[in-house]
Amino acid sequence: MADMALPRPSSPLAAWRDLKAFLAQQERHKFVFAAIALAIPAVIVTGFYVDSNIKPEAQIIYVQSWPASRTDDQIKAEQKIDQAKRDKQAAEKRRQYQELEKRLGI
Repeated sequence: MADMALPRPSSPLAAWRDLKAFLAQQERHKFVFAAIALAIPAVIVTGFYVDSNIKPEAQIIYVQSWPASRTDDQIKAEQKIDQAKRDKQAAEKRRQYQELEKRLGI
């Protein structure tokens, strides 16, 4: 390998002529598919670029705050109220599914 010679660099004009000769030998449908193959990643990259420049509007999230001096009894009472709400919602959802089951005849 030490006695292998490196190829001579070609001129830009020779490279251009070589490219033109290569492209002249190809069928037209290959150019269409090559254009599609280049366009798809370009559209995807452009989409990511555009999406990265879109800033979401500020969201305000309200959080319920309790005093630090709440007693355990107050906490348990609040949990019972919350659990009753969840049970009521689950019962309503169950009723809706049962009604749907009756309508579908399952």
